[in-house]
Order: sequence, then structure tokens, then C-alpha cells
Amino acid sequence: MDAAFAPARTATKPRSRENSKQAAVIALLKRPEGATIAQICASTGWQSHTVRGTFAGAFKKKLGLTITSEKPQGGERIYPVA
Repeated sequence: MDAAFAPARTATKPRSRENSKQAAVIALLKRPEGATIAQICASTGWQSHTVRGTFAGAFKKKLGLTITSEKPQGGERIYPVA
């Protein structure tokens, strides 16, 4: 096989911890108003079960973040980082 056939790299910025989807979700959760599952899904393109799984696995267990849940009367559940 010829190694010269590899596709050329694009000029996009490589992913880092600062510009990852995980970092974007944490930024949404750290806002004073927090974030809803729907807002996070719209921002990342993830499905709701992926967002909830990320909360439990990556954020709570691995990163040690404390994510609380608030449900205002007649509104959507809001998740802020405490």
C-alpha cells in the first residue's frame, strides 16, 4: 500500500479541551441560569440520553462536578453546576 494516499488535513482548529463538546456543556451548566437538556442537545447535537449519561459518568464520577437539578413550576428541568 502507498502511504501517500492519506487524505490531506483540513485547516480546521484541532479539538482541544477548551473547544470540545464537553467543555461547551460545562460552560452552559456554569451559567447563572444553568441549562436544560434541550439546550445542551441543541448545542452539541447529542441525544438526551447521552447528555444524562455524560452528567453521571464524565462529569460527576470522573470530573467530580456537582450537578444539581431544579424544576420550576410548569417549566423544564434546569441543571446548574453547584
